[in-house]
Amino acid sequence: MEVAHTAFWAERGGLLFRQARLAADMNQRVLASVSGTSRTTLSAYEHGRKSPTLGTAGRILDAAGFRLALEAKVEVETCESEGRTFHVPTRLRRLPVGAALGVVRLRGREFDLADRDARRDAYTLLLCEGRPGELLEHVDGVLLVDLWHELALPAGIRAAWEPLVREARLDEGVLI
Repeated sequence: MEVAHTAFWAERGGLLFRQARLAADMNQRVLASVSGTSRTTLSAYEHGRKSPTLGTAGRILDAAGFRLALEAKVEVETCESEGRTFHVPTRLRRLPVGAALGVVRLRGREFDLADRDARRDAYTLLLCEGRPGELLEHVDGVLLVDLWHELALPAGIRAAWEPLVREARLDEGVLI
């Protein structure tokens, strides 16, 4: 199991290097040169064949214009109230602007999340019926807190989400 776990993180780290390199519009040779490593070593990192130290990873990402950051793990719990099953994350997240204010299609309807009224309707639907992945992809913590008192939610669903909203209002519960 430990070998599989290590391989998973090596591959995931490699994807981060590749994503950073492409976003910086660099090829492997250029990124390797400015980060002080060889192109073959960078290629091995990107393909998950080799794992860098944390310091080396930071140096490579820095050279591409990025930094290592701590991101809390968010899981989704299944709850039930009044015979209705729904999902609640363990924490609220901040979404990238494009996701937080983009257009989303849910249950055959399209919602423009940049429009407050449409976002209110989408969030009501998501909190009541959203699947775990939908919640994580479309509910922005700060925007949810802003709309909280405008959402028409069943009492059980409101009670399950209320602690997350309260924590966020205290500036303790929305993850950047």
